[in-house]
Amino acid sequence: MKQTTFIRRLASLTLVVGLLGCGAEPTGGSGAEQQADGKIYRWKLITTWPKNLPGLGVAPERLAEHLRIMSNGRLDIKVYGAGELVGAFEIFDAVSQGTAEMGHGAAYYWRGKLPAAAMFATVPFGMNAQEMNGWLHYGGGLELWRELYEPFNLVPFAAGNSGVQMAGWFNKEINSLADLQGLKMRIPGLGGEVLARAGGVPVSLPGSEVYTALQTGVIDATEWVGPYNDLALSLHTAAKYYYYPGWHEPGPTLEAFVNKTAWESLPSDLQEMISVATRAINEDMLSEFTARNNAALVTLVEEHGVELRALPPDVMQRLKVLAAEVVEESAQQDELSKRIYASYTAFSKAVKSYHEISEQAYLNAR
Repeated sequence: MKQTTFIRRLASLTLVVGLLGCGAEPTGGSGAEQQADGKIYRWKLITTWPKNLPGLGVAPERLAEHLRIMSNGRLDIKVYGAGELVGAFEIFDAVSQGTAEMGHGAAYYWRGKLPAAAMFATVPFGMNAQEMNGWLHYGGGLELWRELYEPFNLVPFAAGNSGVQMAGWFNKEINSLADLQGLKMRIPGLGGEVLARAGGVPVSLPGSEVYTALQTGVIDATEWVGPYNDLALSLHTAAKYYYYPGWHEPGPTLEAFVNKTAWESLPSDLQEMISVATRAINEDMLSEFTARNNAALVTLVEEHGVELRALPPDVMQRLKVLAAEVVEESAQQDELSKRIYASYTAFSKAVKSYHEISEQAYLNAR
């Protein structure tokens, strides 16, 4: 052992002995005491995503691995993809009931059960990823989210974001509003309701079924995420036209939620690790999509001949008008829904004003 290392360890030992002699206790309270007992918490994490799907499916795997390392193996989480334990759209109820301790998905999938939940995922023509993170973590959004999930025995966390998505894959051109009439499209959440009011037919499908439905003509179009994820699902082999921008999902926040009983069984240090690790995964996913989307788009266009198209201005304008109606109406369900809507819209208005002279002004200038 080197002399310097020995001296450092001796000094540390002397400090600890001195503190104990003075009656001082380690920081962390009960959490520190529980840490000393060496208990291992073996959890199941179920997701709405195909196992190990790049981006979305990899995020819960990374989350579990981070927590395993940070906790020195005390929090041992096994990840299950959609359909391995329960169906993709069954994870909310399964974690609520304690079948699994943790889930990873998107809040708009539970809109039939909780209409206001969609606002914690994304709002058509609403806030982007950066703005959503601001609202959730510093604008009161997370507190409202947890209040909404409280009756279901769940504690939610933001745990991923793809950034502004693509409008989707279409088997026919969209040149006017008339082309949306009768269009069967896989599109969840509030965006699906907007499409319905525009004359389309929204269809709800988990990611594992999207490709087959598009290829066989069960649906005429689908949104998924963006080039990086869409290339991984080979959607370019099932549709010719790739439209932008993703008006329906400008800042889609993914969620991790924990069964509240399981959460409360954890010592405080493990709770803090989950809080920090989900924040890290939330940022990590956005960084990965930012880094990989452009290269994937180049591959789609230059190697696979995908036709990249912008939605026509009149289509976008009509969808924007309908979106405002849908979002406002969805907020009238109950008192909590009204408070969520008020909080979201107030923050969105304020941050938009600032971004007009900061982010947007810079993007226009460069």
